[in-house]
Amino acid sequence: MGASGTTGADAALDDRSVRILAFEARAWPDADAKGEAIRTELGLSGARYYRLLSGIIEQPAALRHDPLLVNRLLRLRDARVAARAHRTPTPGRTLD
Repeated sequence: MGASGTTGADAALDDRSVRILAFEARAWPDADAKGEAIRTELGLSGARYYRLLSGIIEQPAALRHDPLLVNRLLRLRDARVAARAHRTPTPGRTLD
């Protein structure tokens, strides 16, 4: 248990996590505009932003904070993982 009497799973999101979720909830005209905004508004590289976002959506506090957004992001991630697994050749398998 932490000093506040909560466990890691029960802890609230920190300010940066809340800002990242709010940023991700915004609509973007294209990936370039979003990438530029990640750098200018959050001061992060794109790779760092997406690593942080991936960790944030795994937290129960994120699901409590914005369940629609977090569930959508989890579904999108799961679909990308499934698509990647489907197209990854395995040893001994012929390519289509």
